Amino acid sequence: MEDVFIECSPGISGDMLLGAFYDLGVPKKVIEQPLIDLGLTNLYNLKFEESKSSSIRGIRAQVKNIDSSPTKRNWRSIKSLILKGCLEEKLKQNIYEIFESLAFAEGEVHGIKPEDVHFHEIGAIDSLVDIIGVCAAINYLNPKKVYCNEPMLGKGFVQTEHGKLSVPPPAVIELIRKKNIKVVSSFDSIEGELSTPTGIALLCNLVDYHQLPSKYSINSYGVGIGNLKFSFPNLVRVYKITSIDDSSINQQINPKCEEISIQEAWIDDQTPEDISNFVEKLRIEGAYDVSYQAINMKKNRIGFSIQAILPTEKREIFRRLWFDYSNTIGVRERIQLRWILLRRRGECSTTFGNIKVKQTLRPDGSITMKPENDEVLRLKIDHKKSAEEIRKIIKESSKKFKAFENWK
Repeated sequence: MEDVFIECSPGISGDMLLGAFYDLGVPKKVIEQPLIDLGLTNLYNLKFEESKSSSIRGIRAQVKNIDSSPTKRNWRSIKSLILKGCLEEKLKQNIYEIFESLAFAEGEVHGIKPEDVHFHEIGAIDSLVDIIGVCAAINYLNPKKVYCNEPMLGKGFVQTEHGKLSVPPPAVIELIRKKNIKVVSSFDSIEGELSTPTGIALLCNLVDYHQLPSKYSINSYGVGIGNLKFSFPNLVRVYKITSIDDSSINQQINPKCEEISIQEAWIDDQTPEDISNFVEKLRIEGAYDVSYQAINMKKNRIGFSIQAILPTEKREIFRRLWFDYSNTIGVRERIQLRWILLRRRGECSTTFGNIKVKQTLRPDGSITMKPENDEVLRLKIDHKKSAEEIRKIIKESSKKFKAFENWK
């Protein structure tokens, strides 16, 4: 089984990705079948045409809207369409998650509930075709893993149903923030929308690794051409690859040893409120962990013992924090070694939806998974269940895991 690598060159959009998959060899019938199953065939006309961008050939996907209905689709109507459709379960789940992420992003930036989001451009028939068609292509190829490089966003303004919006659009910013996607700023001086909300939503939900495998061989590739004209090729490439991931688990020592810095001080002339604020400041600035406790100090005064564990390269920064944000006039510091198991952050699909989790690689090669505590607290409130019940349901219903990072 092969892997898939999506190359944003420099950005990403749904139609470019769809054209690249068609050029890679995904049949048009495969792309259109779920659209037929959802009853959308009379609303559009899909064409794939040979095209060029800066003399580079590829395929341009063109969707003509023949939907005469003036109705604007919202998340409720699209959700109902997907859930009632007779689609393969994995395909249905991918389509649902992409539209759901867009609904939540749009809801966040407009300050409304996701169910009340009117998608405008996202709900237009061309976006429906792009999203459903790309999901169908991925489902057809059935890769072991999907990789992509970091996209670029561009700058300037884009005309939307909301009027002119700055680039990147608010929904793109919210998607990359929520999914913790890294982007590249090299082309931020280029006027134009290099990455669209549809394209970013597809990457956020379909990609397993947002970086390249350390080594891979290219078996075949397809090129999708965009509509915008730039001084460079505006295209997306999709590769079938065989990855040779020697930077992964097998080449790393588990557990691994690393240096850490420990800084600590005793403070007896500061209020508990100020101490609490200072501890939070240490955490925000990147301390691995901070602990503090009340202690008896000279003249029987109650004070606080504060200890911070932090990266050695940040020692100097943290020394300044002690003197700028606390009343201490001295800080003890030492270097120690710690042994840690490899771990990585990611997202797992469950009956509660996508949940942020951490995976830990045990010395015997087994992998354990733990939901983030903030997620457990949120679900406790939303579903009125105990933390133990929430963790049990997550464990029993967890399915596809998507890593946000490599093992580290």
